[in-house]
Amino acid sequence: MSKEDYSKAFKVGKKDYQSRMLRGVKPTLQVLDDIMPQKGSYREVPLGVVQIPINQIVGTKTVGRSNSFAGNYMPILWDSSEFAAKWARLSSIHLEEGIRDPIKAYEYMNKFYVEEGNKRVSVLKYFGAVSIRGEVIRLVPNRTEEKENKIYYEFMDFYRLAPINYVWFSHEGSFAKLQEAVGKGPAEVWTEDDLLRFSALYTRFAAEYEAKGGNKLKITTGDAFLAFITLHGYDAVDAQTTNEMKVLISKTWEEFELLQEDDEVVLKMKPSQEKKPLLSMLLPISAPKLKIAFIYEKTAGTSAWTYAHELGRQYLEQTFPDEVSTLFYENGTLENIDSLIDAAIAEGCNLIFTTTPPFAQASVKAAIANPNVRILNCSLNTSHRYIRTYYSRMHEAKFLMGAIAGAMADDNKVTYIADYPIFGTIANINAFALGAKMINPRARVYLEWYSKKEVDMEERVRTSGASCISGRDMVIPEEATRFFGLYHMEEGHTRNLAMPLCHWGKIYEQVIRTIMDGTWKNDDNTSKAINYWWGMSSGVIDVVCSRYMPIGTKRLVELLKSTISAEAFNPFSGILYSQTGVIQEDPNRSLSPEEIMTMDWLAENVIGSIPKKEELTEESRPIIKQQGVVREETSKM
Repeated sequence: MSKEDYSKAFKVGKKDYQSRMLRGVKPTLQVLDDIMPQKGSYREVPLGVVQIPINQIVGTKTVGRSNSFAGNYMPILWDSSEFAAKWARLSSIHLEEGIRDPIKAYEYMNKFYVEEGNKRVSVLKYFGAVSIRGEVIRLVPNRTEEKENKIYYEFMDFYRLAPINYVWFSHEGSFAKLQEAVGKGPAEVWTEDDLLRFSALYTRFAAEYEAKGGNKLKITTGDAFLAFITLHGYDAVDAQTTNEMKVLISKTWEEFELLQEDDEVVLKMKPSQEKKPLLSMLLPISAPKLKIAFIYEKTAGTSAWTYAHELGRQYLEQTFPDEVSTLFYENGTLENIDSLIDAAIAEGCNLIFTTTPPFAQASVKAAIANPNVRILNCSLNTSHRYIRTYYSRMHEAKFLMGAIAGAMADDNKVTYIADYPIFGTIANINAFALGAKMINPRARVYLEWYSKKEVDMEERVRTSGASCISGRDMVIPEEATRFFGLYHMEEGHTRNLAMPLCHWGKIYEQVIRTIMDGTWKNDDNTSKAINYWWGMSSGVIDVVCSRYMPIGTKRLVELLKSTISAEAFNPFSGILYSQTGVIQEDPNRSLSPEEIMTMDWLAENVIGSIPKKEELTEESRPIIKQQGVVREETSKM
């Protein structure tokens, strides 16, 4: 039987050898000595005897045995050779009593290269073994800025907490996300039970995922697994039967496909428009009745953000009195968001807006379970296939606000009070600073954060000495204050100058119209996530000037507004400097939408910094986790 096994393995090896030859790649085993970095650029770390995943053993330490095996570790020497006889003998031992002696191997970048025991590896690969015991020496390269190197160092940090070597990721930060997804603190060591539980769940997932064709996707099984448990919950997935998991993997498949996209998001910079005859411009009589739910994180009486969206909901009811009915849910949290969405669906809602970024994951999960319900989440730079996201280009209005501040600042000082250090907010700050600098090259913007711990904002504003202040974008009815928008302090008196306005109602109106006239479906012709990001050109962003605004400044605002609305000017165009140096040196180029959304730098005339995570309030953590510019600090080895 062992000779027959060798003959079968030989045929598999020859086939793989020829296939690799035709593709123009090395047909035999990889050799570690050929790819190792130069001496002095790595160090050796003994790991002792560990379980080595068979599929991560990719080659030999030295060239000596490389040519005895095809690239898949199957033998390619004739069955009359001494090598074949030894291989067959090992095959018999494996079937009779099992191969017990550990191999000796080197690990480099989480791939394993055998020094002693190549035939044992070949036999076990042939019989479909999952792992083999081995005495391993890890070769640790020096730190570099290369992506793979950074991921490897993250892996080693994770390995100290959980000695798991069979999971790998394509993106930086994924090992820390895995630690969080399984319910562990950043530095919490896994117990033996934790490791066994994880191994069992990961093995079940991998089997079903790869059976469906996961190996054909350009992501690792680890990438897919992390997305799966992040979306559906580690405990919930662990509680599923294998069949339930199989069904859920199938329903979640488009999320996996999205992970392999280099550019995961399709930005819709304007509402979709379809040329139609004049008579059909009105909503068709046959348009479906929409029952719409809005889910808010807070109440309209306590949150300006919620209040703005509530005005948008009311605007919808006034615009579509016969076609639309709405309801809303307040005080949403990460703990109750699932039940709020379920309640909305139970009420018959076929369109749901979740109005804050932390609700994105719950929105995706609900959309997968309820494919007939359209769900949109208000967030920026979020990539999910089963929902759509929407946001406004508020930085366009902030640029105008900055221009006003630059014109009105008595002492070249302007205070800017920001809320959370998230995507979009940084662009707002920088656009404001650039607007101020354009009008007044000496203008300095002093940055403060509402979301920082133990900050007396009134005292900070007072001590800054700035007479011109940019505060919250709007106020709520329960707040009788003039400290909003851009205001001027003069001998203790407050004069409001201007207010940036996002007309959420018009955004919601445009979404409704795409559904009712059928253009919604046109955007489905893509495998990527869809993010609506509309601005002045779509009529959803504006700046409202007060009567205290000088006429000349008001005319300047109108001129700038018209050029931005006509897309003749981009606030982030030309040569740009950050606090640390040149961002863009081409005077004829504008930053791309993606560069604007994801900027993590502050303009050179901003006095202040982006706060670290530990500086922020507990209340800010959910939104920072979802789309914060703040990143976790990685430990150093």
